[in-house]
Amino acid sequence: MNTHIYTRVQAKARARQIKAEAGTSLSLAAALERVAQEMGFRDWNTASARLSNAPEAAWQVGERVTGHYLKQPFSGRIHGVRELQAGSGYQVTLHFDAPVDVVEWDSFSAHRQRVTVNVSPEGVSWLKTSDGVPHLTVARESALMV
Repeated sequence: MNTHIYTRVQAKARARQIKAEAGTSLSLAAALERVAQEMGFRDWNTASARLSNAPEAAWQVGERVTGHYLKQPFSGRIHGVRELQAGSGYQVTLHFDAPVDVVEWDSFSAHRQRVTVNVSPEGVSWLKTSDGVPHLTVARESALMV
């Protein structure tokens, strides 16, 4: 099941992507059926009924989130959010429930409880550590519940 699609808007965007990749040989209806199958549903009607009709809003102030900041796990709340360049990403300010030690060195610590980071719509920061790990990955707590 595709866990990155939560709304009908996202599912329809994926269908348009599939249609564009296939060219004129695939109708939008057929692309929607493929998206439904990717997500583990019998057909588009079933998928559409099960998907959220909420508007696509990446992050909301006060929303509970979890993830990793500089390789350390965290849980917390969104303290602030600002859209960047027409939805290409978001600047999010997070307040962690407990301070996170952002230093890997044993003889030194630097704790952070509030951070501001630019992330993609999927919640992954563009900045990475020297070994290629994103500075921040963030997800809604509700998206993790089954």
